[in-house]
Amino acid sequence: MNIILLGPPGAGKGTQAAKLVDERNMIQLSTGDMLREAKSSGTVMGNKVAAIMDAGQLVTDEIVIGLIEEKLEGDHAGGFIFDGFPRTLHQADALSALLAKHGASLDAVIELAVNDDVLVGRIVGRAEEARAAGKTARADDNEESLKVRLMEYYKKTSPLIGYYYAKGDLSSVDGLGEIDEVATAISEVLD
Repeated sequence: MNIILLGPPGAGKGTQAAKLVDERNMIQLSTGDMLREAKSSGTVMGNKVAAIMDAGQLVTDEIVIGLIEEKLEGDHAGGFIFDGFPRTLHQADALSALLAKHGASLDAVIELAVNDDVLVGRIVGRAEEARAAGKTARADDNEESLKVRLMEYYKKTSPLIGYYYAKGDLSSVDGLGEIDEVATAISEVLD
C-alpha cells in the first residue's frame, strides 16, 4: 500500500507516519530525512545534494525524485508513506509517473485537516514544553516561523487537496484529535 500524508506543518504527519511504520511495516519516505541521509552518504548523488544544501540553495525536484526512485527500487515492505512529498502539482505528476514506471500506484491520500489557530497554539506549546523539559526547541517552532511555513504550504501544497480529490484519492481526517484517535481514523481509511 502506498499513501501520501498531506497537511500543513505541525499537523502530525511525522507522528502518524511513525505509527504506520510500526503497525503496518510501511516505509516512511520523508524528503527531509532522505536529503540529510543523502548528504552524508558520500555517493555521487549525496555529494551533489551536499553541495546544494551547503550553498543554502533548494534541492531541485529532479534530485528529490531521483532519491525517491532509489528508495522505490529497494525493499517495499508494507508499502510507502510519502511524507513531505509531493509539495507541488508538478511533483504530484512526477510521483504518479514514477510509481507507474515501477508498476505501483497510489492507494490513498490522507489529509490531516487542522485549524490554523489551534495549530499555532500546538506548535508554540510544543516549544514551551521542550524548553520546560530542558531541551532545545526547534528553531522554527514559534508563531512567526509557523505563519511563514503555513503561507508557503497554502501557496504551493494545498492545491494538492483539490488535485487528489478530483482524482478520487483524497480522504480527510481530523488531525486535531488525540494521536491514537487520528491513527484510528487513518486506519479506517486504509482498511
